[in-house]
Formats: sequence, structure tokens, C-alpha cells
Amino acid sequence: MNNLPAHSPVIIVGAGPSGLMMAAQLLRFGIQPVIIEAKTALNTESRALAVQARSLEIFRQMGLDKVALDQGNVAKGLELYQDTERIADIELSSLGEGISFFPFALILEQSKTERILVDYLTGNACPIYWDTQVLGLYQTDKVVSVKVKRSAGEEIISCDWLIGADGAGSKVRKSLNISFSGGTYENKFFLADMKIAGEKSTDYIRVFLKDKGFTGIFPMKDSSYRFIGTIPAALQAKPDISFDDLRPYLTYDLGFSLEGDRCNWFSTYQLHHRMAEKFRNQRCFLIGDAAHIHSPAGGQGMNTGLQDAYNLAWKLAGVIKNRYPDSILNTYAEERMPVAKTLLKTTDRLFGIGIGQTWLIRKLRRWFLPLILNRIRKTERISRQLFGVISQTGISYRNGSLSVHHGGSKAVRAGDRLPFIKFFDEKLKQETDLHAWCAQTGFTLIVIGNLGQRDILAIAKWIKLSYPLDLNFFYLPYSERNQPLFDCFEMNETSKKAIVVRPDMHIGYINDVVDVELLAGYFQEIVRWK
Repeated sequence: MNNLPAHSPVIIVGAGPSGLMMAAQLLRFGIQPVIIEAKTALNTESRALAVQARSLEIFRQMGLDKVALDQGNVAKGLELYQDTERIADIELSSLGEGISFFPFALILEQSKTERILVDYLTGNACPIYWDTQVLGLYQTDKVVSVKVKRSAGEEIISCDWLIGADGAGSKVRKSLNISFSGGTYENKFFLADMKIAGEKSTDYIRVFLKDKGFTGIFPMKDSSYRFIGTIPAALQAKPDISFDDLRPYLTYDLGFSLEGDRCNWFSTYQLHHRMAEKFRNQRCFLIGDAAHIHSPAGGQGMNTGLQDAYNLAWKLAGVIKNRYPDSILNTYAEERMPVAKTLLKTTDRLFGIGIGQTWLIRKLRRWFLPLILNRIRKTERISRQLFGVISQTGISYRNGSLSVHHGGSKAVRAGDRLPFIKFFDEKLKQETDLHAWCAQTGFTLIVIGNLGQRDILAIAKWIKLSYPLDLNFFYLPYSERNQPLFDCFEMNETSKKAIVVRPDMHIGYINDVVDVELLAGYFQEIVRWK
């Protein structure tokens, strides 16, 4: 067993998706964290299944998107059934065309997502300390002390900052006495990973609605399927339910037999919807399920945790490197708590429609839900809005204190995720996209519109003198072939625009005036760059 460092800049408690992403992001910014986990190894079983476009964009920035796509399965669409009759369908594989490099949702088991991140950590010489249980913690204004239990006994380690990524039952959250309010859904649910052969094989997500609940089937790799659904009322009180108990009910609900198909994993559980009262307590932070848990509706849970880490990591790394003041860390909760609150409300309502037993909800499921899906399929504006919600590409921090908007554009504003737009790089003479320009660590300054050579050199000189390691610079003059990009930012051939993109690919600053003093003011007065 490896010895734990006595003191570390950052300790991450929990080696699930959120904790692993936090570690990976800190490594990108040059910070070596310590990860401790009570389990003895990675889980081979998992509940989370969908990796949304926004998460894949993060993976692309890290160079991990190709391995994720190789191991996952792009769902072609969603088919909705009432009993065994198909009543609606919608294509998903290109729903976000033009919105993201990944215009789809990827079916990828949580265990595989975790393995991809662990391999990234291993490649960057960042170990995980397994079989290390947190017993309690104590913090001052300068340090956090953590009491842990390992096979060799108990010991105390310390850190400058601590991240609680240890799930719904978070020991970190409990040690900080942070309330976790919410509730538990009444029904019990099941998960089953199956191998299905023959004619039933499909790349479509299928959801079977019944008056007493639902069953969803999600296509994975190699003719494997994830089943998720409500346990029948007759089995709700039965202890130690097996898949064989459930098999005849599923055969009746789905309209085809599962006899002979192999169940590789089966689990029953209850679902909760809860949120922590606060996401920060002095030098400790909560991310992922330690901060918020909700229903699986829309496949949002794991992705939200990944974005929590993505939001916090660059800020914390900057504080550790003495680039930013501690106060920037307050923007983590400022930006992410509203996202979690909205998500809880949305998924709770959607899940309520899926499992509710009132007359009105059953009518909604049977009659109005198909109408809504068909309307989405036929209306581009609505389908794009739906993709923005499901993919999490529509999340914005417009009201955050790091967002400064001095431009005339209304569709794209400071705080929004940087739009994904393909264009022609006039300098390199090749096709690229805005997200590719922001693949490096640090902030990125993008100047769009025609500037004189003297102005370009002045900006480059200012960056070299003030922020040589932390501010990347790209310039795109006007050209007819790049008109779609100018249209996106509501510009014409005489317009100019300065855009500052944060390390998490959200826009921090937009101005229709390209001026070094105004740019410096943003970094000095808003980011408070040292």
C-alpha cells in the first residue's frame, strides 16, 4: 500500500466520475492532487449511462473524445411505446447538428467513463489511494486536516483545499454539517444489463409507458442493453428480488420474450432528489452527487458532476498558483447552485410524469406526451432548445459576477457557453472551429473583425508582457466564407468584437470595442488577476 503524503495542495475524496474529472482538470493546470477512495477498486457496475454533448466537449479538450466514442454507442433515436404500441419517435443522432461537435448523446456506462479518466490520471502519474476511508475532518482558515482509516490503521493528513466528491452519502458533507434536503421517490426501481440477440437488436432508446410505471431500454455496445424501470407493485415489498422474478413481468410489458437472453448484472434501488444547502464551507467544496442527486430523467446526473469539476478546477488551480484571489472560488457556488436547482425541478417534473399514478398524469402520458414529441420532431426551433437542455450546452452564467457584456449581440452574451462554429482559419488556411481554438489551458482572447497590423501587434505585446502563460490569442478578420460566424455574433463586415473565453469554454467578456485597456480592466477588476 502506498504511503499517503502528509500534506497536499488538494485532497479529493471520492474516485467516481466527478472526483476523477476534478483530478484530471487540476493536472491539466499543473496541480498534482491526492485522490482517496473508500472502495478497494473501480466499480464494474454503474447506474449512470449517458454522456452528453457538453461532457464530450470537455473530453475533446482533454484529447479523450475518440476513446469515449470508440467505447460507447450513439443512440440513433427515441421510440415511445404505450403498452406495446409505438406512439411516437424522434431522431437523436443529429438533434444538435450545428450546435456541438457531438450532436448526440453517447450511451457509455459510468464504469467505462471512470476507466477512461483513471487511464488519463495514470498517464500523468497521479495515483488513487484506494481503501482509504474518511473518518472526519477539521479545518482552519489555512488548512484542512483529515482523519482517515487504512488497512494499516488510522492517520491524519492535511491539505490546503479539500473536494468532497464522495457521493450521496458524503462523509465530507456530513462532517461539515451541511444539510442535504429533499426527498425519496416512493417506488422502487431496477437496473439490469442484458445481452439480447436476434431481431430485437436496435440502436434506438425505447421507453415503454404503463399505467403503473415504465421500462426503458438503452442500447450499449455489442448487443448489450441497459434496462431501467419501475418494479411491479406485486414485487415492491418482496425482499431480495432477482431478475428471474422480474422476467415474466417484463415479457408482458415489452411484448417479447426475454427467455434465453443473459442478464449480466441486476440491481434494485430507490431514487432520491436532494441538494446540499451550500457547495462551499471555508476550504472545503462539494461536487457531483455529494452536492446534488436527482432522478435519471434525461441522463443529467453524472454530466452535471463532471461540469461541477470543470467549473471549479481552473479557479482553484489559479488560486493555488497565486494567479487569482481566493474570492474567485465563491463563483463556483454562485454559478453551479442555480444549475443544480433548475435541474432538480426539471428532472423531478419529468420523472413525475413518467411514474405518476393520478388520472391526469396517466392522460398526459398516453395522449399529450406523443403530441409533444411529434411537435419537437417537426419544429427545428423547439428541437434545438430541447438539445440545449438535454446536452447541457444551453447552460449559461449570464448573471454571474465573472460575466461582463458590453456588446450589442443579444443571442450570444457573456456567461454563455462559447458557440460551436466551424470556420476557415485565414492564417493557417484550414478548416477549424471555435472550440478547437480554446483547447489549450488558460483564458483565450478571440478578436473578430478587421484590425490594423499595429493594433494586432499592440494586443500581442500586451499579452506577452502581462499574461504570457495564461492568455491565448486568436484573430479572425472578416471574409465572406466566414459569414456564418459573423452572423452568430450579429456582426457585419465593418464590425469588431473582443471575446474573452474562460478555461471552461464559457464567455467571460464581450465588447464591440477592441481596446487593450478595457481588456486589462476585465482581468484586473473582475477576474482580479495578480
